[in-house]
Amino acid sequence: MRDKLVRDLGLRAIGALGLHGVRRIPRNELVSLIESLRPVDAGIELVRLGPDGDGGYLVPNDIEGIEYAFSPGVSDESGFEADLAARGIRVFLADYSVDGPAETNPLFGFDKKYIGCLENRLFLTLDGWKQARVPEYSGDLLVQMDIEGGEFETIIGLSPTLLKQIRIFIIEFHYLHQLWNKPWFRLVSRAFEKLLGTHTVVHIHPNNCCGSFTSRGLTLPRIAEFTFLRNDRVKTRRHRSDFPHALDRENVPGKRPLVLPRCWYSD
Repeated sequence: MRDKLVRDLGLRAIGALGLHGVRRIPRNELVSLIESLRPVDAGIELVRLGPDGDGGYLVPNDIEGIEYAFSPGVSDESGFEADLAARGIRVFLADYSVDGPAETNPLFGFDKKYIGCLENRLFLTLDGWKQARVPEYSGDLLVQMDIEGGEFETIIGLSPTLLKQIRIFIIEFHYLHQLWNKPWFRLVSRAFEKLLGTHTVVHIHPNNCCGSFTSRGLTLPRIAEFTFLRNDRVKTRRHRSDFPHALDRENVPGKRPLVLPRCWYSD
């Protein structure tokens, strides 16, 4: 009873400062999640597509045979999509906040919609988008997603059928520093667990736009780009330690570099 009273008084004091107290996740649970996400050398070289800066990503050189790519989150850079189009891949882009891609290309298709977990005037699900664009296509897909935090609901809402169609999945994850927050950890860990059932992390690149957060010996980039390869395409599973990768570039030139913290790839 005394402990509960002290805790309640502490939470009230925090609330009076305009803050909101939450339960923290046990350290061992966060360590376990990070260890499950350690990138592996899949036996396939990584290549860079897109610009030398924000909007460029490292992907496994295993793109042959992919006919379509989906890229939600447009902003003002379409170099990655242009590189896919140069390889003959038809690319579908979506973003309600803009009126079209940053550049025109005959292999681009655009939908003025956000991608999330529901469908209405503003939103599409990834499944609904694929169904609207290429309903009969059953081959492999590439998906690159940078949707400012909407990635978690999109992944959780993704059908197992479509998830297994995605050979390469590139996702910029936001708010990773909030993983100490127990309710947020539960949501995010479910999304990662779903992805890891079919895919393997082959690269992580922290975005240096927003820095990182360190607590109890663990450093969490606030934003990081993850590259996943479907498990049936993985040839080897040796954990990588070559960070930063030779092809990595800072998202924000001139700002302090942000290297992947060792806890994400080494004991």
